Amino acid sequence: MVDSSFNKPRSGARIFTGRIILAGVLVVVCLATVVARLVYLQVYNNDHFRTLSEDNRVRVEPLPPMRGLIYDRNGVLLADNVPSYSLQIIPGRVDNLADTIAELSEIIPISDLDRQRFERLRRQHRRFDGVPIRLDLNDVERARFAVQGHRFPGVQIHAELLRHYPFSFDTAHVLGYVGRINEEEMQRIDTSAYAGSSHIGKVGLEKAYEDSLHGSVGYQQVEVNARGRVLRTLEEQLPTSGDDLVLFLDIDLQRDAMATMAGKRGAVVAIDPNTGGVLAMASTPGFDANLFVDGISVEDYAALRDSIDKPLYNRAVRGQYPPASTIKPFIGLGGLAAGSISFSDGKYCGGSFQLPGHGHRYRCWRRGGHGTLTVKDAVVQSCDVYFYRLAHDMGIERLDRFLADFGFGSKTGIDFADELGGLLPTPEWKERVRGRPWYPGETLIVGIGQGAFLVTPLQLAAATAAMANHGTYFQPRMVRAVREPGSGILQPTAPVSHRIAVDSEAKWEGMVDAMAQVVEGARGTARRIRSPNFRIAGKTGTAQVFTIGQNERYNEAQVAERMRDHALFIAFAPVEAPQIAVAVIVENGRHGSSTAAPIARQIIDSYLLKKRVRPAEPATGTPDQSVDQIDED
Repeated sequence: MVDSSFNKPRSGARIFTGRIILAGVLVVVCLATVVARLVYLQVYNNDHFRTLSEDNRVRVEPLPPMRGLIYDRNGVLLADNVPSYSLQIIPGRVDNLADTIAELSEIIPISDLDRQRFERLRRQHRRFDGVPIRLDLNDVERARFAVQGHRFPGVQIHAELLRHYPFSFDTAHVLGYVGRINEEEMQRIDTSAYAGSSHIGKVGLEKAYEDSLHGSVGYQQVEVNARGRVLRTLEEQLPTSGDDLVLFLDIDLQRDAMATMAGKRGAVVAIDPNTGGVLAMASTPGFDANLFVDGISVEDYAALRDSIDKPLYNRAVRGQYPPASTIKPFIGLGGLAAGSISFSDGKYCGGSFQLPGHGHRYRCWRRGGHGTLTVKDAVVQSCDVYFYRLAHDMGIERLDRFLADFGFGSKTGIDFADELGGLLPTPEWKERVRGRPWYPGETLIVGIGQGAFLVTPLQLAAATAAMANHGTYFQPRMVRAVREPGSGILQPTAPVSHRIAVDSEAKWEGMVDAMAQVVEGARGTARRIRSPNFRIAGKTGTAQVFTIGQNERYNEAQVAERMRDHALFIAFAPVEAPQIAVAVIVENGRHGSSTAAPIARQIIDSYLLKKRVRPAEPATGTPDQSVDQIDED
C-alpha cells in the first residue's frame, strides 16, 4: 500500500503557485488602477488640478463698501461716488521695489510726489496690501499697463469709487470731505471694519456721520497663482453700502448765501424756526473740497493753510464773535420775563451812563443820547444806555441764566463735527480762568453784547429761530432723514427742543414787534431792507474789534481794515408765520445796517421768493422717496 504522505509536497507546490499567481494578478490590477487614475488626473482633469498645484494659493480679499450718498432737502445730489483707477504695488510680491518703480515710470509717469506718498502709505500698510504708486490713471495709461503688465508681478490696476462733490466750493464747510486714512486714524479705527477702504471722513458731516456713511466691509475668497493673478472666486460675502443722508439744506439757498458773501470774510446761517433744520450754512472764504479727496498737493495745501483769510476755518460753527447789539432783544425779553421792566417803563439816555460811586462813563453810540425810551424803543433805536441800565438792574446771574436758555455759552449740539460753544462770561468763569473778581462794569458790557461775551453764527441763528417761534428752542440739525441701503424708506431724525421760560405770550409778541419795527419803523436801524412782499423782523449789531479809550473817538478812516468793526444782523420772516431765521456776520464789515442787513434780505428773498442771487441750474439726483413727505413731528 502506497503511503499518502508521498503526495503532500506536490500539493503544497500547487498551493504556493496559486498564491503567486493571485498576488501577481492583484499587483497588475492595482497598477492598472493607478495608471488609470493618473491618466484621469493628467489628461481628463488636467485644468482643474493645475489650479490646485502647489504654486497656487487661496487668499481672502476684502470688498470695500460703497459710501452712502448725501442729498439736499429737494433731492439734489451733494456727495457722489465716481470711478477712479490707481496703479498699486504689493510690496510683499515684488523682489526689487526700486527697480520695479523705475521700470514702471518708463510706461506711466510717476512723480517725486507720487513716490513720497507711496513710501508714506507703505509704512501704514502690511506687506501684502496694495499701495498706490500712481493715482487717477487715464484711459491711455491703463491701456499701456494692460499691454506691459506681464512684466510686473505684484503690480496691479485697482478700481475704486472716489468721493466727488458736485458743488464742492459751496458745500465744503458743510459736507466737509473725505481723505486717505493716515497713521493716527489707523491707530484709532477698527482696521477690520476698514479692510480694503482707503478713505475716511475728515471734517464736517463726512466726519460726523462716518459710521453711517461708511457701510460694512465684505469679503471674497479667491484662488491666485504664483504671480498673484486671480484664477477663480471660491466664496463671496458682499459688502453693505453706507446709509444715504438727506439734509435740511437747500442747495439753491446755500449757493446764494455763498454768492452774497463773495469777497468777504464771515458767515451766514439760516434755520427753519419750526424744526431747527439748517437751511444754509455759508462760511467765506471757502475752498474746493475735491482737492482733498485723493491727496492735496503740498503747494495747494500750503496756499490754503497759510492764507491770511483762513479759508479752511469754518466760521459758521467755530468763529466766535461779540454779539454786539443783536443781543439786545434777548436781554430786553429777559428783563420783561424777570419783572425788571414792563413795556411801559421808560429809561433815560443822555449819551452815557455811570455806575453809582464810579467815575467811568459808559457811552452810547449816539453821543447826544436818545432821551427817555421804552424797551421797544430801545431795541428799535439800539440804545446802549438803556441796556446798560437794564443789565445793571438784572445782575449778571439772572442775565446769564436767561441767555443760557437761548443756547448762548454752550455748544448747540448740532449733528456736526468740531463745533465751538462761544462764551457767556460769569463771575465763576473769570475767577477760574483769569484769577480775578468780577466787576460791576463788566455786567454792563454784557448788556450790549461786548467784552468777553462771544457767540458763533450758528448760536445766533438758533437763538433767533427761538425768538421767531415764541420760545421753542430747537437744537439745530443738519440731517433731515437717513435711508438705509436697499431701502427706499427715509427715517426722519428726531427734533430735540425745550421751552424758554417767559410767563406771557404778550411779552414774546411785544419783543417780536420791536424787532419788526427795527425794519419797518421810521427810526429803525434796518429800515432800508423793508420788503413789500412780507414783514421782516430783525436787529442790527456792530461789534468792536478793539477797545476805545474813555475819551477817544472811533475814526474808521484811520483804522486798519482788519481792525474795523464787525457787522452783524439777525432776522426772521414772515413775522406772522416765520419760515426762516438768519444770522449774518461780516468780519470788519463796519456796520450791521449797511453791510450785514442787505445780505440777510437777499437770503430771505432767495428762500421765500426763490429770487436767485445767481443763475439757477437744473437739479440732478432724486431720492427714492420725496423728502417733502417726511413727518417732522
